Amino acid sequence: MQSRIHGTTMPAIEFLLQPGETVISEAGELSWMSASIGMHTHTQAGGGGGFLGAIKRMAGGGTLFMTEYTAQGYPGEVAFATKVPGHIVPVELHGNGDEYMVHRHGFLCATPNVGIGLGFQQSLGAGIFGGEGFLLQKIYGHGTAWLELSGEVIVRDLQPGETLRVHPGHVGAFHAGVSFQITRVPGIRNMFFGGDGIFLAALTGPGRIWLQTLPISNLAHKLQEYLPGPDRETRVGLGGGLVGGVIGSMFDDR
Repeated sequence: MQSRIHGTTMPAIEFLLQPGETVISEAGELSWMSASIGMHTHTQAGGGGGFLGAIKRMAGGGTLFMTEYTAQGYPGEVAFATKVPGHIVPVELHGNGDEYMVHRHGFLCATPNVGIGLGFQQSLGAGIFGGEGFLLQKIYGHGTAWLELSGEVIVRDLQPGETLRVHPGHVGAFHAGVSFQITRVPGIRNMFFGGDGIFLAALTGPGRIWLQTLPISNLAHKLQEYLPGPDRETRVGLGGGLVGGVIGSMFDDR
């Protein structure tokens, strides 16, 4: 199996599969494929687990169904693209408890013996992270997984006992050997007037972590003010009325 990443801002990964070779992804991730690629959609995760494994995958923010893409008869190409500006990061899994924790939408595709499940879940109160709390997917098994991280990617190798406190949305992925917990921002004034939220993720080494500079929740918040809706129409209406009134008064004074 050969793979190549195209692009930088909105990258896509393209696989050249030999007959019988397979790559897996969650349902709905396909970008394009050649005619020799066959599709098989089912609830089995690459790492096994049956229907119960599929439920755990959904609990971690994934989909109920997985799709296998296999070259049939002769070589073929299949590709998967990122959904927001960012990077595609490969991680190697060697079995025997070798696992990675990834943000809830971070899994893009993998070789067949890689599985996905629920790695971490904590409720952070209504209105935070869409009211659904904070979720991490667990990537496990044996093979290679490709992760989708948004924005630029910062890699840190934490030493034993070294702790980095991170806004939860900037947590892209980390090795399961890294200790992880959600903590509160210290100080009442910092929590309510600091503008950095109420919670921080504390990651303690040893192990590698990947930080992402563009949390999807931040992107959605910034885009919301440009989307049509009652609040926007009210703001535009008030602004337009005010400007119209000023212009009208100018003409009335003539």
